[in-house]
Amino acid sequence: MKGPLFYSKILLFGEYGIIKDSKGLSIPYNFYNGALKTDKNPSDEAIKSNISLQKFATYLSKVNEDLVVFEIEKLKEDVDNGMYFDSSIPQGYGVGSSGALVAAIYDKYALNKITVLENLTREKLLQLKAIFSKMESFFHGKSSGLDPLNSYLSLPILINSKDNIEATGIPTQSTSGKGAVFLLDSGIIGETAPMVSIFMESMKQEGFRNMLKSQFIKHTDACVEDFLKGDIKSLFSNTKQLSKVVLNNFKPMIPLQFHELWKNGLETNDYYLKLCGSGGGGYILGFTQDIKKAQQSLKDYKLEVVYNF
Repeated sequence: MKGPLFYSKILLFGEYGIIKDSKGLSIPYNFYNGALKTDKNPSDEAIKSNISLQKFATYLSKVNEDLVVFEIEKLKEDVDNGMYFDSSIPQGYGVGSSGALVAAIYDKYALNKITVLENLTREKLLQLKAIFSKMESFFHGKSSGLDPLNSYLSLPILINSKDNIEATGIPTQSTSGKGAVFLLDSGIIGETAPMVSIFMESMKQEGFRNMLKSQFIKHTDACVEDFLKGDIKSLFSNTKQLSKVVLNNFKPMIPLQFHELWKNGLETNDYYLKLCGSGGGGYILGFTQDIKKAQQSLKDYKLEVVYNF
């Protein structure tokens, strides 16, 4: 038995900013996916996933029924029969491993669920986001609900603000273009919850709050608009500024051995790096106007191209 596939996602812009109402842009990344499954002879991974699902099922049975109602008995029965989440999505890498699981559970067990086929009004999107936020909080302590939303709909999502989100189209990729967005594998597993608490702690300082508003959110919003308009020149100029702001103000979220690499990109203009998800490890997101140059500069690292300009 294997359920429908749910894909990983990449938040191109908006990490941390969306907690404070910046714009954001999230796209599905079909390279990785996951599905609910039951096997006769489960692997160690499957057994681990099944144990986690047992705890998740208990958590979901206590979720406010005004928000969402699940077929809890059916879910518990399936989990007792060894159901697990079979996933190629790396955990702790900022590409939405728990988001895909949440989407899969909602899809299979929610009653009166909102489906992809209906007219997705803003109200319905916000309702889905609220449900997913509550579900995913089990894994992260605090979740925006965007990762599962992206995985569930398998559409690019534009976040205008907390209460204003919409499914959107993104410019068609250029197969012959030299520019690219890529993932750089840090080789370290990142934990979301500690990174979010560092951020929340920093938010208590007035200087950090001001920087967030006057620099981080300003450049993030500009990047989202540039990307959607296809204004590549302006996009790279704003991405460079954003990369600089992150290096100067989000150092704990960047693994130590990548500080120099980050700086090198800003100095040579071969590539610009930014956080992919909460940081602390996992993938780092890169933007380059010349992928060959970036590959040369980063030849000791594994790069995966996710979008071509």
